[in-house]
Amino acid sequence: MNLSPVILAIPVFFILMAAELIYEGLTRKRTYRLNDAITNINLGVLDQLSGAFAKVVKIGIYTVVYELFALWTIEESLGSFIALFFLYDLCYYWSHRMAHTISLFWGGHIVHHQSEEYNLSVALRQSSTSFIWSFPFYLPLALVGFSPIQLVFVGGLNLLYQFWIHTEHINRLGPLEWVMNTPSHHRVHHGRNPAYIDKNYAGVFIIWDRLFGTFEDEKERPDYGITKPLNSWNPLYANVSHYVDLFRALPRAQSIKDGLHMLFGPPGWMPKYLGGYQAPHEFETDYSKYDQDVRHGAHGYILFQFLFALVAVAYFLFEFSSLGSIEQAYLAVWVLVSTLLFGLLFESNSSWVIRLEVIRLTALLVAPLLLELLIGIQAAVVLFALFSLGAFWTLSRKRPLLV
Repeated sequence: MNLSPVILAIPVFFILMAAELIYEGLTRKRTYRLNDAITNINLGVLDQLSGAFAKVVKIGIYTVVYELFALWTIEESLGSFIALFFLYDLCYYWSHRMAHTISLFWGGHIVHHQSEEYNLSVALRQSSTSFIWSFPFYLPLALVGFSPIQLVFVGGLNLLYQFWIHTEHINRLGPLEWVMNTPSHHRVHHGRNPAYIDKNYAGVFIIWDRLFGTFEDEKERPDYGITKPLNSWNPLYANVSHYVDLFRALPRAQSIKDGLHMLFGPPGWMPKYLGGYQAPHEFETDYSKYDQDVRHGAHGYILFQFLFALVAVAYFLFEFSSLGSIEQAYLAVWVLVSTLLFGLLFESNSSWVIRLEVIRLTALLVAPLLLELLIGIQAAVVLFALFSLGAFWTLSRKRPLLV
């Protein structure tokens, strides 16, 4: 069983999202769209999927640094926990700030900012590559002498705190706003308004932004998203979009120095012969959010399949350590393909997309044979019923997904 604080909190995340949806139903204030919310969660799923394998590398490197180069050994206590909680958040601030100011690093973090809505599902919208650029910022904690166990626990708590600040339904919180990061402060961070760009990097304590000159108060309602909209529900493309743009331009650099500056300079930096610095686009006041006119039947089908996939994801995350390598690989690939297909079905009714969906559903029939010792024959009946329902809908439909 995975005892990570983030993994254990997954049911709470969904309960709180359900509560937010109920509140919106009562107040008639809408911040959710099905395609956007499912894409947000799919990106969180991909992050956890890659994280299940990547954490071995991250914790392994941290452990090596701790065991070989730690200047002291800090014993676990309430005092060391409080000290680490503050120091971890300081490391998070600089990691987060560099993710906004170094183009290569922005390629990982941009995923979290792509949603044009602001609700609790956005908190789950995470990159599968950002850990590559972020985890070195925490290695000084190993040098100081904080053990890997302490780091993982405090890091999980830091991430948990940041979940609740992704909402429009909590206004100002009085004196708390001077010290803590709050929904108001974080709404600013997600705004693409010119005054809000690259502000409020805090994770838990807003004092870092006040101290280092990156604080901005919420004065007008933010317009959410990035200045160059993604315009896609494809979670794989969302993860690589900035890298694609960056590495398409990189071969045109006329010197190693220019190439390095394109990678490690601010996002949008280009040499003069390539047009110079590409400043963030100013959004238009009459801008329409990206959407596709999908039939309600398609919405219902995607939602049904998505909810079932979440069960598979939960099983994968909670039982990862007890699964064999074949089971891990099978579930990881199936979940990866599922997240891709949900995005594509929101966008296209192309025959190749439908065929890929049929293949995905057919793969469910293999699962009981592969995982029978783990999930039992009862699951085979459920999977077969799901396959039959999905295949029937897919193969018998007479109208296109998009109208």
